[in-house]
Amino acid sequence: MSRVLIVEDSPTMVQLLVFIIKKLRDVEIDTANDGANGLKKLSEGRYDLVLTDINMPLIDGLKFVSLLRNDRSNGNRDVPVIIITTEGEESIMEEGMKLGANSYITKPVNSQRVIETVRKFINA
Repeated sequence: MSRVLIVEDSPTMVQLLVFIIKKLRDVEIDTANDGANGLKKLSEGRYDLVLTDINMPLIDGLKFVSLLRNDRSNGNRDVPVIIITTEGEESIMEEGMKLGANSYITKPVNSQRVIETVRKFINA
C-alpha cells in the first residue's frame, strides 16, 4: 500500500486529483488544505509521494518543498514531490525543481499525465 499526500487549497482540485489517483491500485490518499497542514501531516506519518500546489495560503508550495527538504527531523524529507500548479513559467518551474521537487505538472491537469507521473514514483 502506497500513501499519497495531496497538498492543495482548492476543494475542486483535491476532488479531481483523488478521483484520478484512486484509479491506481493499493493507494491510500490523505489531503491537506495548505502547506502548514501538509507539513503537520508529514510530521505525523510516513508518505510515499506528495503532490502539492504552489499558490496556497499560509505556506505556499515552493516554501513547503523548501521546508520539507531542509527538515532533518522529518522521516519524509526525501519523499518524492510532484508540483501541480497553474504556474507554468519556466523560472518558477526551475525554482521548484531546484528546491527539491521531483516533477512538475501544469494545470489544467491531464489525468493520464498525472497517472504516468505518479507511477514513476510509486508502484501502483
